[in-house]
Amino acid sequence: MTETNKIPLVDEPLVRAHFIAGFACLLFSVTGGLLYSLQLLGMYPFPGTEMLSPGRVRMFHTNMIAYGWIVNAFIGGLCYVVPKLTDRPLASKALSWTIFVAWQAIVLLTAFGILLGHAQGVEWGETPIFVDPLVILGVVLLGINLLVPILKAKNEPYYVSIWYFVAAIIWTALNYIMGNYLPQYVVPGTGGAAISSAFIHNLVGLLVTPIGWGLLYYFVPAEIKKPIYSHALSLIGFWSLAFFYPLNSVHHYLYSPIPMFIQYASVVASVGIHVVVYTVAYNFVATLRGNGSKLLSSIPLRFFYLGIFNYLLTCMQCAIQVTMSAQQIIHFSDWVVGHAHLVMFGVFGFWILGYMAYLWPKMYGRPLPWKLASWAFWLCGAGNFIMWVDLLAGGLVQGYLWRLPQVPWIESVIASRPFWLTRTFTGIAIYTGLVLFIIAIYRTAHPASNEVSGLAQAEGA
Repeated sequence: MTETNKIPLVDEPLVRAHFIAGFACLLFSVTGGLLYSLQLLGMYPFPGTEMLSPGRVRMFHTNMIAYGWIVNAFIGGLCYVVPKLTDRPLASKALSWTIFVAWQAIVLLTAFGILLGHAQGVEWGETPIFVDPLVILGVVLLGINLLVPILKAKNEPYYVSIWYFVAAIIWTALNYIMGNYLPQYVVPGTGGAAISSAFIHNLVGLLVTPIGWGLLYYFVPAEIKKPIYSHALSLIGFWSLAFFYPLNSVHHYLYSPIPMFIQYASVVASVGIHVVVYTVAYNFVATLRGNGSKLLSSIPLRFFYLGIFNYLLTCMQCAIQVTMSAQQIIHFSDWVVGHAHLVMFGVFGFWILGYMAYLWPKMYGRPLPWKLASWAFWLCGAGNFIMWVDLLAGGLVQGYLWRLPQVPWIESVIASRPFWLTRTFTGIAIYTGLVLFIIAIYRTAHPASNEVSGLAQAEGA
């Protein structure tokens, strides 16, 4: 409780609500991804159904991951961490719950709008045009709710997580307006494409990345029970992200009509940002030094550090794939799809699972069921890693076949089928792991009667 008004510092029901809503969106999204994978195998269960056509299901899959799963869970994490770091509650409980309800309405409007054929013609900006003002308003309200306790703590030194959170809110409001309106209504042609590429990349780099790392800077030291190795390194990582990341964006549209000097500059910046990546990753590895054995006993740390490892893999892959020579092979291939799955689920998805694995025992006073949580970790981790390798290999096969003019295009489709079949099975493994994780957190919140009696006996002893 805070001393001034005796209200809880953290609204735990609100935090749980965001994570539960996010997990529901994740399951729907993964279901959509599995359905889309069946389309590639000629086994799509809804042929001829316009609302469930594969193109719409694919957009449903990506948008539910981004806005339904990741953003929902990140808001839940922010609602926990910001009060903890500022020692002040959020601006308003009523506003907090209004944001929660409004965001679920935004997610539902986006999902049904896409399935009903109202997607906007902007990549990663497919949210229907009538939803966009609500998203911007939601981000502004979230910013107000978070900035009030941050500004009240202005006489105290800000931990690096706060830097990331404030920047992400400001960047996202500006980026969303730019990406959803300028390419479609103001700036046509190659200029619009360049703006669109900035929007795509900045959604990951200036929203998901800063909030993900900012939450990790809180949860990892809290779980290990030791401070972050270097606050100076964390600030170097922050400012390097702010400088380099917006310059990377055009690497999404290499070999396009966008002026080549801009494309070359994007390649250089994309390689340069790895200074940021290695600095931040080293900070977390050094924090773990002397406590490596905790990876064996801590489910949250397993998810956190596997996500960090996947982040390194993602960025090393990025440094390779943004080169012009590599783009000649992998452009438009499944290599790109594998890269997206590794970063969006293998990094940020794993970190979110780690946040939940940390918070649920704290909020309910009971540990996660070890076997269920461990199986969830291995199924999700192995499934995602094998999917990544499989799609990289499939992408290389496709790319090299496309470069052979004497080979009909359909041969690349035939050659891709074993890779697509493997992707479906790895998706099933991930889905199974997520279901086990849900069972684990449910049993933490609602233990069986024999578990409750066992806990009571242990406390009595």
